[in-house]
Amino acid sequence: MTVRSITVLGATGSIGASTLDLIRRERDKWRVVALTANCQAQELARLAREFGAEMAVVADPACLPELEAALQGSGIRALGGAEALVEAAALPADLTLAAIVGCAGLAPTMAAIEQGRTVALANKEALVSAGDVMTAAVAAHGTTLLPVDSEHNAIFQCLAGNDPAHVRSITLTASGGPFRDWTLEQLAAATPAQAVKHPNWSMGAKISVDSATMFNKGLELIEAHHLFPVGLDRLRIVVHPQSVVHSMVEYRDGSTLAQLGPSDMRVPIASCLAWPERMDTPCDPLNLAAIGELTFRAPDEVRFPATRLCRQAAEQGGAAPAVLNAANEVAVAAFLAGQIAFTRIAVMVEEVLARYVPAAPVSLADVIAIDSEARNRSRLLLELN
Repeated sequence: MTVRSITVLGATGSIGASTLDLIRRERDKWRVVALTANCQAQELARLAREFGAEMAVVADPACLPELEAALQGSGIRALGGAEALVEAAALPADLTLAAIVGCAGLAPTMAAIEQGRTVALANKEALVSAGDVMTAAVAAHGTTLLPVDSEHNAIFQCLAGNDPAHVRSITLTASGGPFRDWTLEQLAAATPAQAVKHPNWSMGAKISVDSATMFNKGLELIEAHHLFPVGLDRLRIVVHPQSVVHSMVEYRDGSTLAQLGPSDMRVPIASCLAWPERMDTPCDPLNLAAIGELTFRAPDEVRFPATRLCRQAAEQGGAAPAVLNAANEVAVAAFLAGQIAFTRIAVMVEEVLARYVPAAPVSLADVIAIDSEARNRSRLLLELN
């Protein structure tokens, strides 16, 4: 039996936890090289001991003493700080799961890509903010990039063994979030508590708000543009409230392949862990008879302009997607803090995009600088309003 090595960047988050749950079920098939977290020192230490990791890293160096104490006597290396994250990502591993949230994950993801092995990508910013830079590095190092997001993983599966030149269109499905049937007047009065109650998925506050605004789907459109370069004009979005069909690929002969599955991230993660094979998961089998019906509708870009803004940013290219992503993060945080109305999120992002048009990034440092400046300008806009 072949034992594969794995590093999990973002081990204590939901994606990391789901990944380790699957590894735990086939423990004899995996050797864990490194696990990282932001500042959950006790949980990280527990996981590092359980899986026999060689290294455990906290991004916040202030949490390192607690991690060192929790790992005392284990023989596991404990490190802290941004440079330590990069060091962990650069360790040789057959598979690196990149699931650090935000721009903090950019440098470690790049370090993993530069190893020229296999990277399972769950860090949205890698392709939204730094798509051209990251994909160039993937090509230069011969890295295999496997998408973890359920929609992109679905597309990846539907494309398997087929020539992308034969693709007529790719359709990303969107649940529509908790507000899909709300009027503009209702949306203007939406509260953070209402926005984070996703009807189908269990997610963090930020991504739940992104789902409610449809920014999440727009950002996924930008990611798909980099992962599957068939042309922006061939990328579509359709609202599918049941979240059973995760994405579809239509071919030139009129055939459409769709990937269906439960609303459980362990399904796409398992696809990445076992690729090009398959593995068992504890997920309940899909019961279409019990579901009863599947419905689809076109997105409403009047009530939810986020998908329009994301497509425009992708068409503009250069720094625009990074500016959009940064402005959205600041706007979502402001909404969650009660500073702005729900409908103001997209308005604010559009204003920042119009006011800040930097040169296209050519390096990761450029991307990080653009992200920082876009956040500063977004916060200033908040103060002015």
